[in-house]
Amino acid sequence: MQFRQQALSKLRSPEELDLPVRFARPQGLLVLSVTVLVMIAAAFWAVTGSVTSTVKAPGVLTYGQGSYVLQSPVSGQITEVLAEEGERVAANTPLVKVRTQQGPVVVRSIAAGRLTALAATIGSVVTTGADVAAVERAKGVNDPLMAMVYVPAERGSTVPVGASVDLTVQSVPTQQYGVLRGTVKAVGRTAQTRQRISGFLGSSQLGEQFSQSGQPVAVLVRLDASKTTESGYTWSSSDGPPFEVESMTLTSAAIRLSEQHPIDWLLP
Repeated sequence: MQFRQQALSKLRSPEELDLPVRFARPQGLLVLSVTVLVMIAAAFWAVTGSVTSTVKAPGVLTYGQGSYVLQSPVSGQITEVLAEEGERVAANTPLVKVRTQQGPVVVRSIAAGRLTALAATIGSVVTTGADVAAVERAKGVNDPLMAMVYVPAERGSTVPVGASVDLTVQSVPTQQYGVLRGTVKAVGRTAQTRQRISGFLGSSQLGEQFSQSGQPVAVLVRLDASKTTESGYTWSSSDGPPFEVESMTLTSAAIRLSEQHPIDWLLP
């Protein structure tokens, strides 16, 4: 009987409208408010914000016209070295003199450029076809330096022409003078073999170094010019190094890719 009367009492008053209802504690409201604000801020940043990614790759400073390896046309002993490494030479410039059974023969440069390597020394014996020197092609003393950067093939397609590049130059203290500024001028369409890199740079050692992780894509970087620095190029520091940078100097490049909105990563 007691239970029946309690049930009837419930039916007479099905809702306890006079009792207060507690939806959440004050601490819970604070946490909820903060969470909502964070989600709104994240959504706003995902739509309006931007993120820049970079591709890092090794490279070398160059005049961008390639090099050639000069080989001895005869066998004999070198009796005289007529040029020095680093020197600029014109086409048909005498480089070394070789004594042969038929008489002395002078080995000359083929095209104008900078003598980057000289394998010949006085007294050494060379055979026909032996490497004597490497010359980097350059038309004149005012030719601007560039950087040839070798990007992994799988990242080559992501590099746009016009992208900004920061170059860490091996011969320049980065903490003191900063990095060299540049812009992507051209991106190769095919992967470079070790032999092709060696032929272009005139160095089998560099060809081996730049292809040790696979065949890369060549990216040509134009250095940003400056009239206020000693080197003639723009650096992240105001003055840059108090000396000129030379071709065939190794460098490490950080190529900044095009900016993307974070929401693009979520959309197909």
